Amino acid sequence: MGRVPTRHSPRTITFLILIGLVAGFMSGLFGVGGGIIIVPALVILAGFEQRLAAGTSLAAILPTAIVGVVTYAIQGHVDVVVALILAAGAVVGAQIGSWLLSRLPKAVLQWGFIAFLLVVVVQLFLVVPSRDQGIELSVGLIVGLVALGLITGVLSGLLGIGGGVVVVPMLILLFGSSDLIAKGSSLLMMIPTALSGTIGNARRKNVDLLAASVVGVAACTTTTVGALVAGALAPEVANVLFAVFLVLIAARMISDMVRARRRARREASEA
Repeated sequence: MGRVPTRHSPRTITFLILIGLVAGFMSGLFGVGGGIIIVPALVILAGFEQRLAAGTSLAAILPTAIVGVVTYAIQGHVDVVVALILAAGAVVGAQIGSWLLSRLPKAVLQWGFIAFLLVVVVQLFLVVPSRDQGIELSVGLIVGLVALGLITGVLSGLLGIGGGVVVVPMLILLFGSSDLIAKGSSLLMMIPTALSGTIGNARRKNVDLLAASVVGVAACTTTTVGALVAGALAPEVANVLFAVFLVLIAARMISDMVRARRRARREASEA
């Protein structure tokens, strides 16, 4: 159980606001929750314990995703049915991922996910989505969407990876969605997941609601800006930026794994 701070210094509040501003813009621009930015920032800049940072991040994502969905919906770039199908699969997948967490070697999963990200990066340079293309539902596509949601949920439960990192490129590459619909639908998919997770974390006192509120409110001020920028970018440019974003995520994961291995070796040598 994470220790929830009872007081926050002005310095910490400043860091929380800055974290929210950056995460909100990235969320709107790429259709992701922002946890991939918020969690390490809370740990490094605000001194949060890892588990508390994850719980706080999930709570902050909720208002951010809502603002992002509204912005994309106003522009007609949210497919509600697709998002709900994905969410249904993700909820089940998250439970499976949590169950598998203690049964599978995490390092192998992390390297596998990094390899997946790099394959997606290459594909994003080869496939340019059409802004006029939606997803025409059929029985086969519905099954595929459920499977995608399931896989996303499993990865989320296993690795703590936000759904948008998986869902957005897969909707573009496998389902022929426009990049904007993929991003708007991804944000909508996150809302029930974030709400459910936040309720659970609050019950276990594993979330700092004050910090989450500060980060979330700050993020809401820039999420719309990010979404509007996404709409203004050419699809080719949007793909390149998303590919760069995925490369940075992979680099961060590799860095975290290397540091964890070094720390484990150091502790073993001192024992």
